[in-house]
Amino acid sequence: MHYLDKYGYKPDAAKISEELKSISGKLVATPEALKLCFSIMDLTTLSPTDTEESVGKLVEKVNKLPEAFPDYPAPASICVYPNFGALVRKLKTNPEVHVTNVASCFPSAQSFLEVKVKECELAVLGGADEIDIVLALNAFLAGDEQRAFDEIVAMKKAIDAAAEQVGRKVVLKVILETGLLATPEKIAEASLLAMEAGADFIKTSTGKVEVNATPEAAYVMCEAIKCYCQKTGRRVGFKAAGGISNAQDAIYYYNIVSSILGPEWMNKDLFRYGVSRLGNSLISAIEGETVKYF
Repeated sequence: MHYLDKYGYKPDAAKISEELKSISGKLVATPEALKLCFSIMDLTTLSPTDTEESVGKLVEKVNKLPEAFPDYPAPASICVYPNFGALVRKLKTNPEVHVTNVASCFPSAQSFLEVKVKECELAVLGGADEIDIVLALNAFLAGDEQRAFDEIVAMKKAIDAAAEQVGRKVVLKVILETGLLATPEKIAEASLLAMEAGADFIKTSTGKVEVNATPEAAYVMCEAIKCYCQKTGRRVGFKAAGGISNAQDAIYYYNIVSSILGPEWMNKDLFRYGVSRLGNSLISAIEGETVKYF
């Protein structure tokens, strides 16, 4: 594989398994770690039944968080479909909470490149601070890595141009859909391809397929990020999404990222969770009682 050869990286399945066993045996959910996990959440609603009212209620919960839990950090962002981006931007009261939109014909990315590019552009013009696109698996799995690369480049170019037009920087996250890539080698290859194409973050999953985030995929992606950073000097973020619903899961991924990438990555600029249910579990773990806030 081109990118694995270029970066001299070959995932070692046996080593990964042993390292994950070691990490899972040392999980300690301190209040500080749990609050950091809370601060890196992209609070997500991506349902066919989303309405302006339901999205508005989620934004209101985030707005009122300082009243309900004064000592808690704000989540990193609110993640919605592009047609709700302007609404979230209008309603949110904390400028530190970003607007994240999924784009590129999420979750399948099965459409014309021109449509995907236009959706990215409209999402930024509509208010997005961050865009999560999907790797073109139709190209990547067919062995056409160049087309998969070129699609990311084209969408990034459109995002950057629209961002300049509205006067703000917009973060690009590329979803690899690791559950469909299946092997550590393909996950690593896709990771390095996406980073070379300009991804600011690489993300595990859409949350819309049978196998979403896994510790194994996270480990490989973080090792790929480390290799890429060592070679280029550019730090790329990691986002785990799909099935992370409780505090124990969050702490597991927290420890994977920390052990491979180190303290520099333990902040919302370089580490995220894409979640719809995790917030209540983290609050409950911190408070020591069941809390249903979101």
